[in-house]
Amino acid sequence: MSLALSFHAIGVSEALAKDLAMAGFSSPTPIQAQAIPAALAGRDVIGCAQTGTGKTAAFVIPILERLATLPKGEPQALILAPTRELALQIQATIETLGRRRGISATLIVGGSDMQAQVRGLRQRPDILVATPGRLLDHMWNGTVNLLPIKILVLDEADRMLDMGFAPQINQLLDALPEERQTLLFSATLPPDLTQFLCVNDPVRVLVTPSATTADGLTQALHYTTHVGKPDVLLSLLKQETETVLIFTRTKHRADHVGRILSRAGHRVGVLHGNRSLSERRRALESFKRGVFRVLVATDIAARGIDVANIGHVINFDLPHCPEDYVHRIGRTARMKSTGRATSFVTADDPQQLNAIERLLGHAVPWAAGSPQPSTDQTKPTKAQGRKGRGFGRTAESRLHRHQPLSVQERRLSPEGTCVP
Repeated sequence: MSLALSFHAIGVSEALAKDLAMAGFSSPTPIQAQAIPAALAGRDVIGCAQTGTGKTAAFVIPILERLATLPKGEPQALILAPTRELALQIQATIETLGRRRGISATLIVGGSDMQAQVRGLRQRPDILVATPGRLLDHMWNGTVNLLPIKILVLDEADRMLDMGFAPQINQLLDALPEERQTLLFSATLPPDLTQFLCVNDPVRVLVTPSATTADGLTQALHYTTHVGKPDVLLSLLKQETETVLIFTRTKHRADHVGRILSRAGHRVGVLHGNRSLSERRRALESFKRGVFRVLVATDIAARGIDVANIGHVINFDLPHCPEDYVHRIGRTARMKSTGRATSFVTADDPQQLNAIERLLGHAVPWAAGSPQPSTDQTKPTKAQGRKGRGFGRTAESRLHRHQPLSVQERRLSPEGTCVP
């Protein structure tokens, strides 16, 4: 089957299928093959698949196809994303695939010139790619009208709610027409998320169970102390030459780790919410081009950032929210490649580790050569409370049925991640 026919067979026009082939899209991935036909038919879609499986193109392709048949002159598709980085990536995909069809997008995100965005809106783009807060600013200023929107996409909707965007999203939903198509995509989908977002008789595309990790991914745990983490990190970096993405729980910790690595001679960039948009873009682009071998980031980089050939993801700190673990480690082993994910675990982390393993449905093994918690550390500490769990002595004893938090039960940590 030819490249064009493979997409053409699932309902994509021959012209767009040829454009996809020219852009390097050889054939539909499973999430694309199942979601695109339903989206082309105008159905609401809920799509869940592993990270790195082509979810962005799964909603961009049907949007381009549908907008090509509609009159131009005003935005008719809105794509909401939780972070500026993810919004930038989505806009880049639209530019790549929509250029030959004359379909344009304007980026509406915080941290950049609002007047420049107004000028972009005056160009009457076909698609708006936005973060919720900045889009609301434009709505209250009267510089954007959402009534013409016919297609709404919520990319990583669970993350937007975790980050506290629920009130903003509700306001935006109220400003949108009731008759619209809604597409929702993520790698993790809490059970009550779809009720909160009011989708209409959606087609559910579950390529892999929520929170499934890539087949080519190897996970491991290193038991250490807070003071000992930098030494373990430096030791790991000495043993390899591949690109490394390191996640920390806070912005201050990201800066601290970046300084340690820089003093040790590593080419390192830092990415977090206190950096300006230009600084964040420069750090990410330098990491993509290989100027930086190591990128230290908070969870703003965990969702949807597509950097090719990241060999190793290191969780310097475990995330508060177990779903964020799935998105973090999903930055490697993308599109059927291989990769490693290493997590540092301390005596303070049994609750977070247990929550992660319940979500995954299996225990994460200890790394070869790593010390393991002593018998005393398998017991709950006072800080963990009477209901807290210590480390299990075996992998099997660390497994418990995962009970996901509802949207209403989630609240924010200072870094914007959900905590129990």
